Amino acid sequence: MNKKNGLKTALNRAMALCASREYCSADIRSKLESWGICTTEAEKIISGLIREKFLDDSRYAHAFVRDKFKYNKWGRMKIAAGLRQKKIAEEIIRNALGEIDEARYMDMIRETLNLHRKSVRAKNQYELRGKLLRYGLSKGFENHFLYDILNDLDP
Repeated sequence: MNKKNGLKTALNRAMALCASREYCSADIRSKLESWGICTTEAEKIISGLIREKFLDDSRYAHAFVRDKFKYNKWGRMKIAAGLRQKKIAEEIIRNALGEIDEARYMDMIRETLNLHRKSVRAKNQYELRGKLLRYGLSKGFENHFLYDILNDLDP
């Protein structure tokens, strides 16, 4: 009776968590593990959360992409790495990244580099381009987009 009661409590706690914000199945799995729930029982709870639509990795991935793109100004590479770290399937990652508008993406790269350019000290154009390239790569932008924008950079 006590074990059954503990599982019901864990399910209710997990439902409350999922109702408050988006979680992926890996996050809930680690929460359940930290609560002392065994792996087989955790999988039952997770499948119940998915069945009741409390948990959806695709919905989580789309929200993650929107938030990291809009608020953190992350590029596709860094967003994809973040989703892989959460053990999201590659197909879901591709679909979620597909919702980023190409024109808005290029504008955001340009804006981010121009904003960073104001605070960068460089002795010459070569050093400036190197620093901006490294910064863009650290934000997760693709090489070819960065090179295109940096080539258009006025001296």
